[in-house]
Amino acid sequence: MQKPLSLEDFYQQKIHWLPDNLKQDIGHFNVFRLDDFVGPNACHLPYSRKDFYKITLVTGRSNYHFADKTIEIRGNALLFANPLVPYDWEPLDDQQSGFFCIFTEAFLQRYLVAGALELPMFKPGGQPLYSLTDEQLPAITQLFKKMAAELDSDYAFKYDLLRNYVFELVHSALKLQPATTLYKESNAATRIASLFTELLERQFPIETPGQQVRLRNAHAFAGQLAVHVNHLNRALKEVTGKTTTQLIADRLLQEAHALLRHTAWNVAEISYCLGFEEPAHFNNFFRKRAGTTPTAVRVV
Repeated sequence: MQKPLSLEDFYQQKIHWLPDNLKQDIGHFNVFRLDDFVGPNACHLPYSRKDFYKITLVTGRSNYHFADKTIEIRGNALLFANPLVPYDWEPLDDQQSGFFCIFTEAFLQRYLVAGALELPMFKPGGQPLYSLTDEQLPAITQLFKKMAAELDSDYAFKYDLLRNYVFELVHSALKLQPATTLYKESNAATRIASLFTELLERQFPIETPGQQVRLRNAHAFAGQLAVHVNHLNRALKEVTGKTTTQLIADRLLQEAHALLRHTAWNVAEISYCLGFEEPAHFNNFFRKRAGTTPTAVRVV
């Protein structure tokens, strides 16, 4: 697994220069034409976490790899990437078009008390891709063009406008989803489920062979959340339809797939990272959950 890609790494590898405002207290923001980053001379960034947020408008044939999943893009789409989830974008031909913007947490923090990770598209396990029809494409394209024009302007409050354009992109994406999937009643069960998810996701992604998952069972999570294990199970079952054990196993399996596909670590190392006492226990877990062996996934 690659180490997280920093803003400095991004600019040096993709642009070959560093902007003067990279460390400003207001946070960093920039916007680019995607067309300039495809073709035979393009620098492909590896599958990894990035230390910044990214919103991409893409038109063309490509694959978007994130966590343990791959989504095929065969038209227009908005992609949202956060610093917690490793990803990469794989163009399948040179006929790619669009824009992307990158920004730091500090850029939005002034307007988001809880932070960008509370937005549905940036939450771990959330929806990172939103398809666009040809009719919806021009309005989103215009937003990115406004960003580029504003970034080049001398307007004293241009970063306030740029934040507004980012939020307009966010809400344009949210409107593409049914309202019932975006707003759920806030009650004790949903709050416990949210805290559980945050605690679970803090353990991932695994980035070095020496990193190990510590919280692996319902009792460990219940202890951290200061609730009885039965109360935790009822809350998660009510909100997600799954037990604590099932949710933990699903996340371990997701990380196992990612490590098998995107690292050269052996099965014993991966087994250790995921908290299994013996590689045989990991093999049995993987076979039961995935219906195949870890080595079979790696070959594919």
